[in-house]
Amino acid sequence: MEKKRSVFLSAEWRKLAMANYVVDPDVLKSYVPAKTELDLWKGSCYVSLVGFMFLNTALKGLKIPFHTNFEEVNLRFYVRYRDGNEWKRGVVFIKEIVPKPILSFVANTFYKENYVTMSMRHKWEDGSRQLKVSYEWGKENWHSLKLTCSKDTIEIAEGSEEEFITEHYWGYTAVSKTKTSEYAVEHPRWKVYPVEDYAINVSFGEIYSEEFKFLDTETPTSVFLAEGSEIIVRGGRYLP
Repeated sequence: MEKKRSVFLSAEWRKLAMANYVVDPDVLKSYVPAKTELDLWKGSCYVSLVGFMFLNTALKGLKIPFHTNFEEVNLRFYVRYRDGNEWKRGVVFIKEIVPKPILSFVANTFYKENYVTMSMRHKWEDGSRQLKVSYEWGKENWHSLKLTCSKDTIEIAEGSEEEFITEHYWGYTAVSKTKTSEYAVEHPRWKVYPVEDYAINVSFGEIYSEEFKFLDTETPTSVFLAEGSEIIVRGGRYLP
């Protein structure tokens, strides 16, 4: 059995707004890390636009002043890796957006991820009946993901699309065409808020690349808000 790796990062991930799209697998072929394969749900390939808050963030137990609470928005898809007799289900990030340059530097240096820095803001409005959550980001133009939800959380149903999207506990990064890094993410099973309305104003071609421009006019198959939890990210390794 593999020895448990040390904790690299601890934090809370809160109010995760997730918009999920079914896409042609060919769109993602060039992004799939070596030794992994696309993880499908009922035969469909997904990408997800995810906005959330990092809270109480610490690197190896140390909190960096002015860098403990911040927004992140990412575009991600889902893969799996065969490790002996076990299938590990994981996430690959196409691009991750954060508001401070040091965050991008640390993530790109230690995990070889594709982080970029942009202006960001968020708003949580906790009303008597509804919860409104919005994330906005951009440079010259602002992009946004906004959800209006019922205030009462519900359990994620077994075998549901929400379960597929949220229950990936590994991260995989293409370090080169032949080398892939792997890291573990640990958190309890999340609850979700039923979404009553949403608005997505994102120029995917501008933010990510022209091959994702078609998402500008696509309707997501689902949109939901997960409450989130405390999480830990363990140190990585290269796949053998």
